[in-house]
This record gives sequence, C-alpha cells and structure tokens, in this order.
Amino acid sequence: SLAVVPVVRKEDCIGAFAMLQKFNEQESRQNALRRQLMQKGHYARYTFDDVIGNSDAITETINILRKMAATESPVLLIGETGTGKELMAAMPENLLESELFGYEEGAFTGAKKGGRPGLFEFAHHGTLFLDEVEGMSLSMQVKLLRVLQEGEIMRVGGGSIIRVDVRIVAATNEALEKKIQEGSFRKDLYYRLNALTVEIPPLRKRGDDIFMLFDFFMRKM
Repeated sequence: SLAVVPVVRKEDCIGAFAMLQKFNEQESRQNALRRQLMQKGHYARYTFDDVIGNSDAITETINILRKMAATESPVLLIGETGTGKELMAAMPENLLESELFGYEEGAFTGAKKGGRPGLFEFAHHGTLFLDEVEGMSLSMQVKLLRVLQEGEIMRVGGGSIIRVDVRIVAATNEALEKKIQEGSFRKDLYYRLNALTVEIPPLRKRGDDIFMLFDFFMRKM
C-alpha cells in the first residue's frame, strides 16, 4: 500500500513523503480479488443521465447529489417506495450478512472451501449502496456502525479483524425516524449515515416529468 503526505512550509507545498508498506498475505489476497472483481465489470449500473425528467424538483435533487458525490461522507437517500432511490445511488440492493461481511470456511452449511470475501472487502476504496436500511436487524446495525466508526469488519465465522475503507450510500423510506422512536433503529447509526441527506421527490412533485416517462416506456415497449 502507498500513502503520500505533503510537506507544507507556511502556505507552500515544498515536497512530499511517500510511505510504502508491504501487503501481508491476507491483504495481498484481498487486493488480487478486488482486481479480479473490477475486471468483471462490477461498476455502477446507472448514472444521473439515466434519470428521466427535467422538472425543477428532480433537477435540483440531481445537482445536490452531484456535489455530494464529490465528497467522501456517507449519504442517506430518503424517499417513498418507487421514487427511484437505487437509480440515484446505482449499486446492488438487498444484501445479506454473509454477502456484506464475507465468511470463513465452515461458517455454515454450504460455505465454500477457503471462505469468501464480502462486499465490504470488495468495495475497499470504493462505494457500497445499502437499500432499505430501515429493515436491518439490530445486530446488523451494530456491525455496520463498526464499519462507519472504526473501518473494521469481521467475516461470519471468523476471528480476525479486516480493515476496510468504504463509503456508504444508504437509502430508506420515510418511516426511519418512526423506527428510531420505537427503538428498532439505532440513533447513533442514523447520525453516522445521514452526514449528507437528500430527499428523492415522488412523481407527483415532478410536474410534466410524467409525460417524459410515458414517452420513454412507450418507445421501450
């Protein structure tokens, strides 16, 4: 791994330190797997250009999201079911614990020999989209909080800590605050996730966009 630190005197950058650290065996395997995954084309399925509509509501939302995308902070997308939250974040959804955190050999019946890295490991130095976070169990919430606070995961059935640097984009419907009041969603996780928050507008607030969507689906069908 490589880290570069600038050397600043007063307001001028006069040089830089480059710190090299050799991968350990586990990190080397992880790096090889990430390269393999990238070559298979595991990229975002959609971009902002795939969003149909030019109403003020959707244009403003996309402009806000473009600015958020340039940061490294977690993003929370809030919107009703069907507003297209997955289009805005463009990543897979409905992730199970073993898919997120990976597992070690023998962790459960049917576990592959040698285990399997999870999506947090694959997404190292990248972004992971978590849809419908309001449905996460409390135990999963604790694990996700650890990722956000410490940058650490532990595979299912594993005993060693794996460090990950992953940006989270999460999506939820409008019922999340009610779940916090009920005690079924952790308030500390909510505050971690909503560093940057944006509401995806429903179609009824998007004016003539409905006609553009009619036209798109008529042509498609």
